[in-house]
Amino acid sequence: MEIKFDENGLAPAIIQDAETKNVLMLGYMNQEAFDKTLEINKVTFFSRSKQRLWTKGEESGNFLELVSIKNDCDKDTLLIQVKPKGPTCHKGDDTCWAGVNHESFGFLTTLENTIAERVANKDVANSYVAKLFAKGINKVAQKVGEEAVETVIEAMDNNDELFLYEAGDLLFHYLMLLQAKGFTLKDITAELRKRQK
Repeated sequence: MEIKFDENGLAPAIIQDAETKNVLMLGYMNQEAFDKTLEINKVTFFSRSKQRLWTKGEESGNFLELVSIKNDCDKDTLLIQVKPKGPTCHKGDDTCWAGVNHESFGFLTTLENTIAERVANKDVANSYVAKLFAKGINKVAQKVGEEAVETVIEAMDNNDELFLYEAGDLLFHYLMLLQAKGFTLKDITAELRKRQK
């Protein structure tokens, strides 16, 4: 991989959680740090303050296990995806930007927030979400059941467009049911992580 290092022989390395896509930290690499990262599969930087190679986690045990490295279009900035083993920030936070939402599901998080806003506004006249929530949790749960059946029916057919439409309806109503029960996708991922082997 060609890397254009600056006049000090360094290139910025943006560290991103491979699963959540959250940016965890920014560090700098020289050629030696880059090579060591590939060799040990743990992110290693050139520490500008210590003036030496520094493998993240060498003191804390909170290593950043390498998943992938990509170079940007100018070949002067690295994007490194990792599996963090513990908090990334030396202050104990998941990222070096404390207070940032640490787990995001992209558009699904936006959709969760939209559902929550519609429920809070209770604009039954203009909001399908508010209208369904006003009917109670049994109606929300019933709607998830209906959408699940419709998704299964379309899965057995050959019309991918209808299958995706019904799958979208199912996911949308499932997010509504989670909120009706007081949960979010974060709770579901926590449950699934407990089962991971």
